Parts: sequence; C-alpha cells; structure tokens
Amino acid sequence: MDDIAPGALLADDELARTRVRFLTAEPVPPGSVRQTILASWRRSREFQVQAERIDPLYLGDQNLDIPLMRGAEPVLHKLGEQFEGQPISLILTDPNGVVLTQRTGDADLRRHLERVELVPGFSYGEQSVGTNGIGTALEDGRATTVFGHEHYAEHLENLACAGVPIHHPISGKKIGAVDLTCWYRDAGGLLIALARSTAEQIRQALLRHSDLREMILFQAYLQTCRRWTGIVLAFNDDIVMMNDRARQLLDPADQSVLLGHATEALAEGRRTPATLALSSGLRVRVFCRRVPGQRESDTAGGVLSVKLIEADETLAAPTPMLPMYLPGVVGSAPLWLRSGYDLDTGHQRGEWVALEGEPGTGKLTLAKGLHQRHHPAARLLTVDASGNPDWDVLLREHAEAPIRTLVIRHADRLSAPAANTLAGVLRQLRERADAPWVVLTLVPEAETEPALAELLKAFPRTVRVPPLRHHVEDLAELVPLVLSKLGYGGRLTCSAAALHLLMRAEWPGNTGQLYQVLRAVAQRRRAGTIRPGDLPAEFHAVTRRPLNRFESIERDAIVRCLEDADGNKVRAAKLLGISRATIYRKIHEYGIVPPAR
Repeated sequence: MDDIAPGALLADDELARTRVRFLTAEPVPPGSVRQTILASWRRSREFQVQAERIDPLYLGDQNLDIPLMRGAEPVLHKLGEQFEGQPISLILTDPNGVVLTQRTGDADLRRHLERVELVPGFSYGEQSVGTNGIGTALEDGRATTVFGHEHYAEHLENLACAGVPIHHPISGKKIGAVDLTCWYRDAGGLLIALARSTAEQIRQALLRHSDLREMILFQAYLQTCRRWTGIVLAFNDDIVMMNDRARQLLDPADQSVLLGHATEALAEGRRTPATLALSSGLRVRVFCRRVPGQRESDTAGGVLSVKLIEADETLAAPTPMLPMYLPGVVGSAPLWLRSGYDLDTGHQRGEWVALEGEPGTGKLTLAKGLHQRHHPAARLLTVDASGNPDWDVLLREHAEAPIRTLVIRHADRLSAPAANTLAGVLRQLRERADAPWVVLTLVPEAETEPALAELLKAFPRTVRVPPLRHHVEDLAELVPLVLSKLGYGGRLTCSAAALHLLMRAEWPGNTGQLYQVLRAVAQRRRAGTIRPGDLPAEFHAVTRRPLNRFESIERDAIVRCLEDADGNKVRAAKLLGISRATIYRKIHEYGIVPPAR
C-alpha cells in the first residue's frame, strides 16, 4: 500500500544505496524498496529520464477556464489559507501532470520548488521527471506517496509528496491530480490522508457543478454501452461522450457528421434509423434516441447507436459483398469480407500481395484459405522472415518441387540488407515461367519503413486485414471454429450471455488472444455450455482506463464473489467483507456487469 509514513520506510542511507544500485544496473535486493516505487523506477528508465538533473517539459501557460479549475478553486483557496506560513505546497495538475496551480505557504520551499521547476506550465509526469507524487499517481491511477530517495531524480530527494488522481464524478474520466509536497524531514503520516481528502472535496465540488441533465444523459449512455457492442455516442448542447469503438473507428470529420445528423433527428423528432456514408468511406446504420430529462417534456440529450455496414474504399469494384468460401476461414462482417475479396482480386490478377494487419488478425489464415480454395492439391510454403532464413534455398526448393503459393511472414522484422537480399531472390522467381504467387505479411505502418522500400516494389497491392475489435460480430462464427480446433467441437458450446461479454472486449491480441482465452476456459469446462462465470474476470468489466495489478486483483475478487452470490450485491459485499456502498461504487468504477439473478 502507498499510504506509508516516512518513519516506516527503510533507513535513508540504505534506500539511497538501493537507488544507486538500480541506476547502475546492479541487482536490487528483495524488499529494499517498495514495489510501486521499483515499478516506477523501471518506467522512468524506459522513458530515458535523466536521474542526475531536473529537466521537465515546459508547455507554457495553461487554459485555467476549465471545469476542473472552477470546481477546485474554492477548495484550494480555503486549504491554502490554512497552509499560510507552513512549509507545504498544494499543487493541482491536468491529467498529463502539467502543473496548473501551485500554492506554497513557505518562502524557502517556494524558492526550492521554483529551482526544480515544480511550477505552473511544467510537466511533472513520469515521462518528464521520473518517479514523483504527481506523475506516479497518474501513471498508477491511485493515491501515491514518494519520500526522499524514492524519487528518481536526485534533485527531488529532500522532498516528500503525496499525489491523488482526480476523476470526474459522472464520466469517471481522469481529469487531473492534486499533490501535497513538503520537506522530507517534515513529512508525516497524514500527508496522504490530507491529499485524499482534498481530491474528494474537489470531486464533490465538480459534482455540484454538474447539472441533473448531465447525470441523466450519462446514465442513458452507460446503459446503451452495456447492451450494444458497436459505436455509441451521447451528446447535448454542452457535452459529448463516446466509447472506445467510436474513438478507434471514427475520425473527427465522421464524428461531426454523426452528431450533426443526430441533432437534426432530435429536433425533428425522427425515430427511424438512417444509413449514412461518412467522409472516411465508412457506411453506417445510425439509431438515435431522445433521452428525456427530469420531466418527460424536457430533453437531457440524445444517444446514438451506430452499426458499421461496410468500408466504401472500392466503390468502383462491382464485387458483391457475399460470404466467400475459404477453407478454415469464417466471418461475414463487411470489413473482414472486404479483405478476403481484395486478396482474391490480387490473386486473380496475378499480383503479389502485402497483407497488412496487427499480430493475430488472421493474415496467414486468409492466405492459406485462398490457396486451398484455388489450388488444394498444389504446394504452399510458409517462411518466417524473423528466423533469418537462407533465401537462396527458395530458388533450389522451387526448382525441385514447384511452389504454387509462397507466404513470407513477419517481413517487418527484416533488416535492410536481408530485405534487399530477399528482393533479389524474388526478382529471380518472378522471371520464371512457373513463378509462384507470393504473399507478404507485415504489421501496420511497416510500409513506410525505408528498409523495406526495395522489397515492397514487388508487391503492387496491399490488403489491410482488420483487427478483431473492428468485426467483433464475427465472434459468433469464430468461437465455434476455435473450439473445434481445440478438439471440443460438438462437445462445448458458448452461451449467448458469454458471447455478449466476449463481444464487448477490446481484443488487443486479436484472434490469437481469443484462442488462448478459449483454451484456458476449455481446460476448466471440457463439455457443456460456456457460461459468463467461466470467462476470465476481465470480460465481466468495461473499464475506462488501464488497471494496475492491485486494481485487477480487486476487480477479479468482486466478479467472483458476485458469481458466488448469484448476482446479489449485498451478499457479495458480505463475502468480501466490505460495505454495500463500497461494492456499488466499485462495480461502477470498474464497469462490472453483475450476472443476471
């Protein structure tokens, strides 16, 4: 835990030696430094922060006419009066650690903070100055204390600080942090308690500034997010809220079109769904509903549920978007179908194709499926470029046993010399009468790498394979396929409730992650039906921010106790030994969906 009084820390000289050992890449003895601090030191090193000097990023004067400042100002002013003449500084920052205000009651402390540039306009995020109460609290997302030599930068070692993130009382979004800083020699155990109290007072002040209409709209937005797996936006004259899928799939111009359409639909009282073509080429089906205010005649705002229809990138191509049979490949979402059709078009035209997509999206699966569709009896060869293969062997192998389809994986991992060697070998293959069809797989943005420029000249067509989060509706077909590949086909099925939870996930590891998740589930339930309780705890929550390890453990415990209590929150709270108010707050904070009772 972070709320530790400095008297409970190890001796200063031992901690100082531990810090030096870390900075000189020597082993750090177990228990010589708190785990939260050690994790922050490691991040600071990855950020390449200079430990021997203070050099925070300067972003200039900040806009103080913001809701955070309006809500916090009365709280800070009152507390600042109490600190008058005291060697303690009260600091408010934005969510990136940029100092907005700094009030210090002692002249010596103020001068020192000016020397280390802990003043308005400078960033005290971890990426700027390393481990400190502000940046580490924002990075970990929880209240944090940093004492003396626990600071990464040596010029801060005579300070103690306690930082607490501030979350918006309605949206839950991290909007800033409050920090109390004093001389290390003066620090007491109440420092973190006072920082927490200040952050809570600011949160309550923000809540008082939020009108009832805003809260009603936010509740409607949350309800829609829990039952809709696609894009969700909520808006009124003052605010706009959107889920992660909206941020990922819609550029600002698309968002503007959708909000403009919704504003007109609400004004005219239209309730029927509409199909829109967005400027980015996406075609979407839009459902807009009015959210009543405190009285039925009032309007709190509107909520949009948006369904992706297709990507309008190839309007000139008359190819009908019908499912195309590819052995071992499933999925009927428009973006996924488009990648299959584009790959097939390249094959029919004899064009070598670069398949671009995130790891685990199914690039190799698509290439193999297309080969099996057109040349089931011919030879397919897959080569992993990351294994430093001898490319000249390709020519000999092709001469001995002709290759019909050649798939070169992980081309983005090639060095420039290796890529140029491969380009020369492929030129020789291309000159043969029996040249194979070649598919190259690489990750997004690799096309711009100078090292691959010569190699990519041989691939006139690039086909982009969408990440799983852009076609989650295909999970209804992917889950049975993966279970079959795992050997549980016909014995293990997925319930609609469990499938819905899977469809709400972000899937950063794409279908590769799906395979691992289902394999772990199948090891516990080898037959029957997969229920929500069989899924890992993270699939029962829709979090608005990354969780640290402690929060993940806490979330998992709440999910499991809710399962054991059949969704009864009061009983689950008793099992956990916490109050009913606490479990309700945690369920909201972590976005947990309790099981149906």
